Order: sequence, then structure tokens, then C-alpha cells
Amino acid sequence: MEDYLIKATAYEGKIRAYAVRTTYMINEAVRRHQAWPTASAALGRAMTAGSMMGAMLKGEDKLTIKIEGRGPMGPIIVDSTSSGETRGYAHNMQVHFDLNQQGKLDVARAVGTDGTLSVVKDLGMREHFTGSVPIVSGELGEDFTYYFVSSEQIPSSVGLGVLVNPDNSILAAGGFIIQLLPGANDELIDKLENQINNMPPVSKLIEKGKSPEEMLHVIFGDDVNILDRHPVSFSCQCSKERVANALISLGSEELQDMIDKDGGAETQCHFCNEKYHFSAEDLKELHQQAWNIENKVQ
Repeated sequence: MEDYLIKATAYEGKIRAYAVRTTYMINEAVRRHQAWPTASAALGRAMTAGSMMGAMLKGEDKLTIKIEGRGPMGPIIVDSTSSGETRGYAHNMQVHFDLNQQGKLDVARAVGTDGTLSVVKDLGMREHFTGSVPIVSGELGEDFTYYFVSSEQIPSSVGLGVLVNPDNSILAAGGFIIQLLPGANDELIDKLENQINNMPPVSKLIEKGKSPEEMLHVIFGDDVNILDRHPVSFSCQCSKERVANALISLGSEELQDMIDKDGGAETQCHFCNEKYHFSAEDLKELHQQAWNIENKVQ
């Protein structure tokens, strides 16, 4: 089944909800980074949250999530757009531990618990919106919940889940974000908390074949109004042209040094691990373009 996200409301518009299945998206990221199981679960949870947060944006808006918990994975970086395109990586994807006391992958140990979760939103304006909160658990679901409550002042509940196969591929991945809107009273809040606390883990629901719609029905029953549905996928915006422009920005002197010393260049995208090779002839062309820019030659 395809990966996709839904936006919905519930309880007569007093609740806003997002739910997503990201199994193929996370599997592609894990494959590209040759990730080990615990790192896969951590990156998968972060990218799943990012895909839903991207859906909260409009038009060409995009966001970047940075999770720095000082664990062995190092910083986790996730980019997401409003159209469902998400990419992510961590500085060290070869991280794995024994299961934790709950019999689950020890994501908190991989991520770390001493640091911050930051979100930068590019809304097409001169200044970007930036929110940053301390990491409260390292399990990430609780950390994103705290982010919404503390940084955006939106009472929320975030559920994230990733199941990893014995061969390190992804068996199931997905999540939900539930947010209270004006008009939600204490009785409704208590009811919602009870339903979320007693529902099966997100990853188990997806493993059983539950769709994003069915996930929300588990929480809300039949009182769900679907507003939108769109696909989500692993997508990286890197290209040889973009890398070439970055090399030109280094300047003609730096490019000449690369030609003289290395006779070429090879770069690798952090997000997708794609490699781009530039021969000496390629670099000479870029050197000329850089020289033209520096000397304002049309």
C-alpha cells in the first residue's frame, strides 16, 4: 500500500488531526544510509513527524527539524515541504543497541536526552520562524508533543512508530498528530487522553494493515471528517547542477586549487548519499564561470 497522509477534524471541529503511513518513505531513507535498526527507528520517527508538520504549511513553505540530543547518532536533520516531500539523515546511521526495558528499540539511547529539538520554518518571508525546546525523553513522540505545547502553544499529542525487520528493512512506519482547537472542554480532553492511552502502538496498527483513516477511527470512532489526502515520499532536491553552483560559489581561486591538486572533485549529498563527480574539464568550466562572476563579465 502507498504512503500517504490525511488531514482531518473530529468532534465537531474541536480537534485537528493528521495521520500518515511512511513505511516506503522510511525504507528508502534506511536503504540509502545503510542504517542499523535503532538508528532506523530514530530517523524514521523524526521523518514521520516532519512529514506531518510539513502538511501544516502552505504553498512553497518548508521546514527543517534538527534534533541534537548528544547521543551516538549525532544530530538528526529532517527537511519537509507542504507537498509531502521529506528527506533526512543523521551524522551516524550505524547505531544499534539491545532492546530497552520495554522490549523496544532503544531510540532514546541512540538520540540522547541532553540537548534540543529545533524547528525552522521557511515561510517565504525575510525572517524565518524558529522554535527550540529541550529534549524531554529522546523517544521523539514525547519530544514533539512538548515542542507543540511549549513553542507553538498548541496542546497536542504526537504518536510515532517504526518497526524494523530482521534484515534491517522497514516493516511498518507511521504516526499521528492530534491537536486541540478552541472549544475543546475538559470532558473532551479527558475522553481523548483515555482513548490515546488505551490504543495499540502506531507501528502495530500499520503492521496490521490499518490505513491512516483507520488509525484516526481507532482514536475518534466514526466522528472523523477527512479534509485532505496526499502522498508522501522520500525526496531529495540535490542535483549535479546545484552542486556545480555551490562549487562556483567557492570562487575561482579555490576551484583552481582543486584542479591543480586533485584533478577533479567528488561530492556526496548528506541527505540521499548520491555522489556527484566533476572531472578536471568540468572544474575548468566552473572556474571560468566563477572568474566571470568575480570580474563582472557578461
